[in-house]
Amino acid sequence: MTDTTISPRGGVPERPSLDGLEETWARRWQEDGTYAFDRTKERSDVYAIDTPPPTVSGELHMGHVFSYTHTDTVARFQRMRGRTVFYPMGWDDNGLPTERRVQNVYGVRPDPSLPYDKDWRPPAAPVDDAARKNPTAISRRNFIELCELLTVEDEKAFEALWRRLGLSVDWSLTYTTIGSAARAASQRAFLRNLARGEAYQAEAPTLWDVGYGTAVAQAELEDRERPGAYHRLRFTGPDGREVLIDTTRPELLPACVALVCHPDDERYADLVGAAARTPVFGVEVPVRAHPLADPAKGTGIAMVCTFGDLTDVTWWRELRLDTRVVIGRDGRLLPEPPAGVPAEPYAALAGQTVNGARRTLVELLADAGDLVGEPRPITHPVKFYERGDRPLEIVSTRQWYLRNGGRDAGLREELLARGRELRWVPEHMRHRYEHWVGGLTGDWLVSRQRFFGVPVPVWYRLDDAGEPDWSHPLTPDEAMLPIDPTSEPPPGYEETQRGEPGGFTGDPDVLDTWATSSLTPQIVGGWETDPDLFARVFPMDLRPQGHDIIRTWLFATVARSHLEHGALPWHTAVLSGWILDPDRKKMSKSKGNVVTPMALLERNGSDAVRYWAANGKPGMDLAFDPAQVKVGRRLATKLLNASRFALGLGAADALRAAATQPLDTAMLAELSGVVATATTAFDGYDHTAALMATEAFFWRFCDDYIELVKERAYGTGPAADSARAALATALSVQLRLFAPVLPFVTEEVWSWWRYGSVHRSPWPTTYEVGRAMEAPGDPELLRLAADALGQVRRAKSERKLSMKADVPLAEALGPAAVLDRLGTVADDLRAAGRIAKLDLLPDRTTELVIACAF
Repeated sequence: MTDTTISPRGGVPERPSLDGLEETWARRWQEDGTYAFDRTKERSDVYAIDTPPPTVSGELHMGHVFSYTHTDTVARFQRMRGRTVFYPMGWDDNGLPTERRVQNVYGVRPDPSLPYDKDWRPPAAPVDDAARKNPTAISRRNFIELCELLTVEDEKAFEALWRRLGLSVDWSLTYTTIGSAARAASQRAFLRNLARGEAYQAEAPTLWDVGYGTAVAQAELEDRERPGAYHRLRFTGPDGREVLIDTTRPELLPACVALVCHPDDERYADLVGAAARTPVFGVEVPVRAHPLADPAKGTGIAMVCTFGDLTDVTWWRELRLDTRVVIGRDGRLLPEPPAGVPAEPYAALAGQTVNGARRTLVELLADAGDLVGEPRPITHPVKFYERGDRPLEIVSTRQWYLRNGGRDAGLREELLARGRELRWVPEHMRHRYEHWVGGLTGDWLVSRQRFFGVPVPVWYRLDDAGEPDWSHPLTPDEAMLPIDPTSEPPPGYEETQRGEPGGFTGDPDVLDTWATSSLTPQIVGGWETDPDLFARVFPMDLRPQGHDIIRTWLFATVARSHLEHGALPWHTAVLSGWILDPDRKKMSKSKGNVVTPMALLERNGSDAVRYWAANGKPGMDLAFDPAQVKVGRRLATKLLNASRFALGLGAADALRAAATQPLDTAMLAELSGVVATATTAFDGYDHTAALMATEAFFWRFCDDYIELVKERAYGTGPAADSARAALATALSVQLRLFAPVLPFVTEEVWSWWRYGSVHRSPWPTTYEVGRAMEAPGDPELLRLAADALGQVRRAKSERKLSMKADVPLAEALGPAAVLDRLGTVADDLRAAGRIAKLDLLPDRTTELVIACAF
């Protein structure tokens, strides 16, 4: 590594400024290839980062700035340590968020039954609410083209912000999760999962988002507190016995298939094995026992419906109960009753929404005298898709699943072992992973009933009646990938046979966005397409990500890599926290407390915002604090001015000279300790500790050392040469220590007096600092001199004198050993304090005291 290969020295400007540095250096870095990945290096010289691809369905927010800054400090540090850094940037542009954004912006909805219209054009500007409520139907292909159009524009805005922030990304490595390479990798991995029996298709109860019209996976659920009500229903047991049931979902009464109590509940022991009749419908259902029934909840006996919640699914599966589905994919009750349910009472519910059916059924129960008492209002957790706005339903659908240990104890243990093999920063985040894996209740549902995504790459033969053969899917050769089975025929078939008896049909679904995002190391690493690159970057060194998606992105990536490669996808995972508003509430658009990053960057400068971000440790939440951003700008400004001052003294020409004077070697000795601290911190992914140590020293350097030494540095002779040599080494080292956090100002100052880029220069070492000293220094000596100068300043301040006021006499009192050490820097102290005469009076006090006479 060298610092002499990129750009010439620019000289010290008369009036240095932070303004405009981002545009200047972002352009120069791109032109010079400062951050280009060198793919000729061996794997041991490569540091590979699996960068999170942000979702391109809105605006980047301060949480992105926060976490991506952390990753960038790692990339810059590793690059300065001599590694060639593989640092790509991706855009997660497929999936539900993008579809919803397109629908809202253009007021459209996809309709697969419509033909493609090559002449259709979207509205020239975003539409109003009326158009969103009455969207225009367009073909699937037209809709996908519109998604592609909008994501391209979003990606341009995202890239502009990342460049403004100073991310040291190699922009030639950019990818998208809907791009050809990503689609091919995702489909290839799925087909291999299918061939190994890890992917399978099943007709089963499915969590369904009515608003989006698609299945969702366990990892995408969240509980939200919602108002509800307990309704007490009167069932009829043997010999007319009254059996009371509490439920929050009376509209599911026609879907009831059993009553369940706990095996040890004596109240209902005599009912187990018998049957009861439902109110209103009079359907006979069995009474069964199961340990999940809670004797303390409600009346202690529950009705099982297909399907009200996940517990219903468990009871239905384990007790082998009948199936009576009443809710369709549109969230309305089906037009016809399930088998065994009388049509007459059901007719009042058919086609109604869930809420409408609930009201109707409560009226029917009340009319029949089977509603006991009034409904009791409650607040309870209801399951939602994390991006949805309507409660989830459970409907029976045919879906694709990927084995993830949820139903395989052996695979579960293997994935837990992978978690223990991974290095976690901070370490306690591993427990979240283990809690998630240990609590899985089913395999990963990877198919989605949407449009803008990676197509499930299979077809199905149609029999003579035109029915699909689900059990024997037709698959493409990997060389054909990527493919779209809805517009391309399978091998051996013609497009004219699509949908015809004896022909074929393509799978209409797409893969879950995580099924593609979980392969980011393979996508960017050239898996199966660039074996040389893949060997140099995989497994990768780092996965940075938010702690809230351990259960989705991190776990899914570990699972896919384990199944495909029998290895972890990376060695280390660094987890970031959330950004809170000044009241320590999580920032979110719904709360209206989001800060827009670009305006903040333009107003305060990117280094100032990065400084704020770097004050947040891995795994810890950080409140957005405008005052902290201002501190960052003040630091960057001081770095400009202090550097200009030091270089104005001639420090640039003394860089490789040795420091000989005690104060100079004392400062360098302390700096050597800072280098050791910052290096250890960065090696441990603790950018905050590195910044704190560097910043604390920098202010002592400016406020104490420069003030103490500047008079000497203005002069000539060996002592002045020593000061300039120490200033040069200290400036060079501090610029490199700050470079990972403050890339723009450090590059600007570096360009004044050094060749090349500070970001391609070697990370400072204690050896380098030690070599700049003629003899080992005493770091405490600088603190002692600073203490003495501080007392002189206070004396002037108390008398309301200028700091430039002369001090005719100063007496230094203290232990003899302390004064002996102070005597070695007495000339610098006298010059800095403008002291005419300094007397050292040993053993008069137990601590150093400077008494000034005016």
